[in-house]
Amino acid sequence: MRYVGIDVHQRMSAVCILDENGKKEKALTVRGNWSKLFKAVEAEREAGPVAVCYEASNGYGFLYDHFSRMAERVVVAHPGQLRLIFRSKRKNDRVDAEKLAKLLFLDEVPPVYVPRVDVRAWRRLITFRHKCIAERTRVKNRLRGLLRRNGIEIPEWIKLLWTRKGLAWLAGLEWPEEGLALERDILVEELHSCGERVGRIERHLNATAKSHPGVQILMTIPGVGPRTAEAMVAWIDNVNRFARIKQIGSYFGLVPSQDSSAGFNRLGHITRQGPGVVRMLLTEAAWQAIRRAPPVQAFYQRVQRGDPNRRKIAIVATAHHLARVMAAMLRSGEPWRKAAA
Repeated sequence: MRYVGIDVHQRMSAVCILDENGKKEKALTVRGNWSKLFKAVEAEREAGPVAVCYEASNGYGFLYDHFSRMAERVVVAHPGQLRLIFRSKRKNDRVDAEKLAKLLFLDEVPPVYVPRVDVRAWRRLITFRHKCIAERTRVKNRLRGLLRRNGIEIPEWIKLLWTRKGLAWLAGLEWPEEGLALERDILVEELHSCGERVGRIERHLNATAKSHPGVQILMTIPGVGPRTAEAMVAWIDNVNRFARIKQIGSYFGLVPSQDSSAGFNRLGHITRQGPGVVRMLLTEAAWQAIRRAPPVQAFYQRVQRGDPNRRKIAIVATAHHLARVMAAMLRSGEPWRKAAA
């Protein structure tokens, strides 16, 4: 077995190869797109079995699928944890590739879990929906700003500007300048376009959620809808890859950062590692669960201790608690039970 470390870039990649004893055998630079990189690794494969290691970045799943066809072992390294291992004043592509190869030889690579291609596409669609909703919110804010700049107040009989009644009132407004009316029309068109995109995405996600047993199990929790359930299932994927349920909080960045030394233990803000969209959905679901599930409400109140200043701490702790409950439900296959909370 030879060990191949690769510092991957879009148009140029550095490759370092170690022999079976861990000695540097070859170093090369592959210029061109990833297809040339695959050919270079395949050429090395002809001389004997190889193991491949590279850092996780954009397209790491695509690379993993291709390298798996030609290498006996493929390890994707966690870039954040690699920075903790190699804090060097001398850093370039060739040096990074050699370090990856040495870590692979020593079997000390901090790995990243690589899900199947369908799960990766599911995750991307969930994230894309979140971005489309954010864009729709920005368009709404621009429309509100347009009305405020021109001193136009929304009538009291319009409870929400984005209903048919509200948009009809907005379309019938008279503006002092033609350019303002044009800006209004373009923003309304963008608002409709964003709504159509979100609708198309949600129809696809709903079809996937209905056919996935894990999503259906999580939706039995009061306050947890299909969007939160599908996000948890998509990012957890295989719950058995976690040795303990407690690791779920760290995976989603819901545990506090820690600075402990000489008998002093200071806990700071949460680490915020992992997917931010899941943390946001978990927090929203936690607010709903507090209102609808007495056990979750009791947990929230226990953490808050009746102190209004601990409100944020309590809701984050409740989101963490809810994530662990969800992971336990996925592991056992059982629906929500009050005693489980």
